[in-house]
Amino acid sequence: MLLAAGTGSRLFPLTQNDPKCLTMINGTSILERMILNLRKHGFKRLVVVTGHLENRIREELGDSRGNLKIEYIHSPKYKTTNNIYSLWMARKYLNEPFVLLESDLVFDESLLGGMLYPDRIALDNFSPWMNGTCVTLTETGSVNAFISGNEKSPKGTSYKTVNIYSLSKASWNAVSRRLDEVIAAGKVNDYYETVFSDLLDEGTLSFQKVSFEGKPWYEIDTVEDLREAEKLFPSIRPDVSVKPEIPFPRHRLLNEVFTGVKAGNLRYGT
Repeated sequence: MLLAAGTGSRLFPLTQNDPKCLTMINGTSILERMILNLRKHGFKRLVVVTGHLENRIREELGDSRGNLKIEYIHSPKYKTTNNIYSLWMARKYLNEPFVLLESDLVFDESLLGGMLYPDRIALDNFSPWMNGTCVTLTETGSVNAFISGNEKSPKGTSYKTVNIYSLSKASWNAVSRRLDEVIAAGKVNDYYETVFSDLLDEGTLSFQKVSFEGKPWYEIDTVEDLREAEKLFPSIRPDVSVKPEIPFPRHRLLNEVFTGVKAGNLRYGT
């Protein structure tokens, strides 16, 4: 399950004509890197929740990529709702264990292997560039509590969520029922982690840690994030036996994009 409905406002004007997931990192879009990762790990079905410029995602992906079949759910209220609504939109399309991903993530393909088990959560130690939801853990590595970005972390170690989860069928059934209740109550601007947190507190949901600590991944929200991600993720070339060249021209282009965004005079075309 890939959530890709957001407008990517913090990346404007790069997201004026393309959704954020089609932003390029060293010549390959965030979405294309995601598809390559999924295929390498043997995924057979991808459900994408779209919103902003949904036609561009459909144009890029089509109905399949090799053995990966692709389905779409359009969220018409994407401008006025948050990711909890996108996840709720998918409730009738999934009746099996699945991996939940956000479409602004780029990560090394090896990291997805640890998520191929039910009820897992990808976590990393906090770094200065990170923000958003974190969790605390028990001694056995299971999630003890969710902490929203607006809350103060309790004493002890907390970990940043990478926004990749795996859910068993039983867990998804519990989440779906609670999503129905929350959306019916009009809470369409919450994050889905609020549902995870409530169910965890009630003892009807659990997650085990999968460590992304010190490993290559990045969440793309701003042009600064793009600059940092390009340091971590080289160009993808068809012949993997050929040593990649240093992507200097792309770095130079991104510097120009960054300067143009700050100056407010950039027209982004490719």
